[in-house]
Amino acid sequence: STGAITEHFTLNFTITNLMFTTDLQTPNSRKFQSAEKIMKHYIDPLLQKSSIGPHFTGCKVTGFRSGRRRDDTKVDAVCSYRDNASLARFDREQLYQELSTMTNNVTKLGHYSLDRSSLHIDG
Repeated sequence: STGAITEHFTLNFTITNLMFTTDLQTPNSRKFQSAEKIMKHYIDPLLQKSSIGPHFTGCKVTGFRSGRRRDDTKVDAVCSYRDNASLARFDREQLYQELSTMTNNVTKLGHYSLDRSSLHIDG
């Protein structure tokens, strides 16, 4: 046994060009499942390129919420990584800086636009 344990952190951001609809709140709806798959397609590769990359085990979208404006959708995800004694402590600020850089200063995620002040990492 390597002594690795799975740790989690939350990732939150707002997409400004994905109109929120109520079916995005329903985890078994086609729209939720499609949006979740697209988010994983964009988020997971970014985290794999980050400092936690070698230990990253994936993200799960836990919800979509209505944003301030009509075209805003807030995205909530829980991400996981394997932690062990030889791994440097999870550095939330470093990961924030890396994701900020990889999303063009928190403005782009694939073909989506982001609210620059919406990226939050808690872990």
